[in-house]
Amino acid sequence: MLMTEPAGREILSGRVSRAELLSRYEAYRRRQARGLLHMVPRDAIRPLYRRALRAGFGDDDAMGALVKFCETLLPLPPFEAWLADVHRNPAAHLYDVGDSAAAPSADAPVTVETRVFSHGDRPWAAHLRSFRDGPTWRGFIAFEDRVSSRVHRTALIFRESDPVDVRERFLSFENSALVAFLRSALP
Repeated sequence: MLMTEPAGREILSGRVSRAELLSRYEAYRRRQARGLLHMVPRDAIRPLYRRALRAGFGDDDAMGALVKFCETLLPLPPFEAWLADVHRNPAAHLYDVGDSAAAPSADAPVTVETRVFSHGDRPWAAHLRSFRDGPTWRGFIAFEDRVSSRVHRTALIFRESDPVDVRERFLSFENSALVAFLRSALP
């Protein structure tokens, strides 16, 4: 039997400080504003920038000012509502992890997804742990024996351009692949 649990809350909470959560929230807001700018017709950018200047968003960085202004135009959720959504739907916020100032590192990988399965007569949890390594994302699977709570991990088996691709590859594994990785990780 193979089931998928929601992604670990540790992605955007757990050991993550409030300052880091605020950084991730700001990255989310900037990405949404940049998305709006990509939808605006090219000939409407200059008038939009003039509106930003009139609203007091002018500074040395014209694009930065335009992005900040666009954030005010969008109905973006306040921080607390965003954080509640992160806890309900963490997988939808994976790009915020990569955009943040302190993306997960090899020393502190994050749990991106957890799958529960049985091998033999024991229940196991396969935790996808991922981190940014320069421009790429790497990951491994940490298998938790649900009876003894012992953990066995694989070597680094994932290497993708973003955390969403790592998660999708992990989710594409069939039960037999998870069992094979588990067997390779056991002593």
